[in-house]
Amino acid sequence: MAKNRKIEQQIAVFGESGSGKTVLVSSFYGATQQQAYKAEHPYEVVADKQSQGRSLYQAYLGMRGSATVPLTTRFDSETYAFTVRAKDSPQGNDEKRRPFDAVQIVWHDYPGEWFAQDLEGPEADARVATFRRLLRSDVALLLVDGERLVDNAGEEERYLKSLLANVSNGLRLMRDDLLAGGKKFVEFPRIWVLALSKCDLLPDMSVIDFRDLVIDKATHELNELESTLASFIEAPEALSVGEDFILLSSGKFEPGKIEVTERVGLDLILPLAAMLPFDRHVKWAKGMTDRGKVYEHLVAGGVSMAAALGGLGSLATKLAGKDNKLLTSLGLILTHFGSAIEDLAKMGGDKLTAANRDAVSKHENLRSTLTGFQLKLDEAEADEVFLRSSR
Repeated sequence: MAKNRKIEQQIAVFGESGSGKTVLVSSFYGATQQQAYKAEHPYEVVADKQSQGRSLYQAYLGMRGSATVPLTTRFDSETYAFTVRAKDSPQGNDEKRRPFDAVQIVWHDYPGEWFAQDLEGPEADARVATFRRLLRSDVALLLVDGERLVDNAGEEERYLKSLLANVSNGLRLMRDDLLAGGKKFVEFPRIWVLALSKCDLLPDMSVIDFRDLVIDKATHELNELESTLASFIEAPEALSVGEDFILLSSGKFEPGKIEVTERVGLDLILPLAAMLPFDRHVKWAKGMTDRGKVYEHLVAGGVSMAAALGGLGSLATKLAGKDNKLLTSLGLILTHFGSAIEDLAKMGGDKLTAANRDAVSKHENLRSTLTGFQLKLDEAEADEVFLRSSR
């Protein structure tokens, strides 16, 4: 069996200058490199580019050791690729059965200035080229800066309306350049999660409170953003904007000290990128009558993920380990295994816990990793750190 087979999940992070994007990715990666983290999880996280990994870890150490925050990047786009690889089990029990060996998480950091300022010439071209690179992302995180909410206490709508309007307007300005010949996209970030960054500055705000604040103060602008995004894509019914919410904090910031261990929500980045598309794509594909390219895109990753979760049987697992483009185009996978895939996508509670324990007992580290990701999302919902769309 071929080694190092990966499925790729991409996540795009949007936020205005100073909203904490660089700090978030540094804190996220740095935490995964700690020995305590590695000992607690059945997987390891490796930066695909060693130089990037060292830079991110250096920034994390600077926050931890000397309360030094990474410099803000202006008009500078970064793409980080991390491989999440299940640790080899002692007996290698799941090696032959698993349809892939690792999940590659690609994190795109999109400069907020490109939404807030007019650009011309090379900078405008760079903005379009950068956005094209992140079109393969399934999930987009739109950061709402907790510090800006504090600064606008009592008038939060001023900031929220401005933020959402800037994103909508920035996208509209790029629309003609992005849609060559007016052809709309099949691959596009279809799940837009609103994330409260620096949530440590608002310690009494739950994710429910955050959702209610956005809806109360900026519903019109959120609807406009959804309409703008829908204009870019084929099958706009497969789009979720502002239906999922998360709280994020890179640590507890005090004068001369940053407690990087007191993070909020960063341990959900991997589960969010890996599992949320699986859940949402299966639901969307199930309701589609058009079995065209969007359907194929939605189904393709779900088949491999469902097989890795161990619920499709040996035949489907073998098929998922191969090039299943023809199968998905014919609709055979969802036709024959649709109910099983849908059950796995919405699996939770005692059933999910039992599946995770079973995987751990059998040393099936890939399955234990993925079921563990699902459990993380469920636990975060119970703790009111994450709010998932019910649609």
